[in-house]
Amino acid sequence: MAAPHWLVARPIAHRGLHDQAQGRCENSLAAAEAAVARGFSVECDVRLSRDGVAFVFHDERLERLTGAGGRLDGLDAREIDALRLRAQGPAATPASPPRLDRLIARIAGRAPLIVEIKSAFDGDLRLVQSVARVLAQTPREAPVAVKSFDPEPIAWLRAQAPALGLERLPLGIVAQARFDAQDDWAALDAPARRDLAALTHWPRTRPDFLSWAVRDLPHAGPTLARAALGLPVMAWTVRDPQDWARARAYADQAVFEGEIDG
Repeated sequence: MAAPHWLVARPIAHRGLHDQAQGRCENSLAAAEAAVARGFSVECDVRLSRDGVAFVFHDERLERLTGAGGRLDGLDAREIDALRLRAQGPAATPASPPRLDRLIARIAGRAPLIVEIKSAFDGDLRLVQSVARVLAQTPREAPVAVKSFDPEPIAWLRAQAPALGLERLPLGIVAQARFDAQDDWAALDAPARRDLAALTHWPRTRPDFLSWAVRDLPHAGPTLARAALGLPVMAWTVRDPQDWARARAYADQAVFEGEIDG
């Protein structure tokens, strides 16, 4: 499937247009609303509650974003609904981590939404299945895409999309030049890390777009994807003028934080 124009038509606010000083926690409804108001697309992360509900939340654990202890997947949906995201500043209002369906309902098609599926790379497909159930109930014309570092959820969606009525759903892979054990990838063995960097999953995932680390640009992978296959490339995470320059030169759009340079 050719990637739709809306996918990279606007700068993409990383976890929404969040700003703690303005009371907008990352991946909150307020951050999403701020991005929509500025004319940006919204990127968000999703994780699964203990009882199988997809929540918009980045971390495995709760401490950094809520002050509570433990793992998000150790709580049922109603318990997560009772949590409060950290927010500061005079405009801060108490808010819980949003469920994915509620975020989609709030955006209501006013801006593209890019959903990143977080993963432990353990073959567990419950989160992608929960996301698929939500998206199957979303209006077909709503501009929503899904991406992940883990090829397994994307391969599952690629195989199951026609049966789920999601054949129009753009699917992407998040990637970078190296997956080093000393970073966030210690749980993966060396062959698995090499396969992620080399995109050896391509015949199964057949991504419609790539989301590539801006620090690694230029790189042969996204360059070939754009030139030979016509795939759009998002550059993440763009935070300073140097990042913006690389994104503009070697990608089609930026997943950004802060203010847009230039």
